[in-house]
Amino acid sequence: MRRAALIGSLALLPLATACSGGGDDKADGDGKPSTAAMAAVVAPAKVEVIANLTGCKVKIRTDADELREGVCHTPEGDYLITTFPEEKYKLTWLDSAAIYGGKYLVGPRWAISAKPKMLGPLRKKVGGTIQDLEAMHATQPSPSSSKYGPAPSSS
Repeated sequence: MRRAALIGSLALLPLATACSGGGDDKADGDGKPSTAAMAAVVAPAKVEVIANLTGCKVKIRTDADELREGVCHTPEGDYLITTFPEEKYKLTWLDSAAIYGGKYLVGPRWAISAKPKMLGPLRKKVGGTIQDLEAMHATQPSPSSSKYGPAPSSS
């Protein structure tokens, strides 16, 4: 019995230390940590956890090895929450999304696709950074150019 209690308390120790101390976390008026502070503790998170922090009941639309994606329908607008098992999958996804441009809310192993006006309020709830992928795409070299300059013309 004592052994089970010891194992249980050791398993909870990282959670207790991650949630305590710091003093920098902003608290709501009732002394509870803000949702942004809680998001920092849970991220990288599951689609369902991020959806819960944003106040929506998510509908999973893609459940694959490389990513999970859920749709949130709210009065303010719809948005997609995408999570990735590894950071490299997120980076590949963002690189592919850069072709279409737009702004995304991005965190560790997750991204949210929404109308630009929704990204700020969502960021307050889950953290992350807003990335402008159109700007990223504009700075990438075109396929016809190389480190030696544009390809010579054939005429």
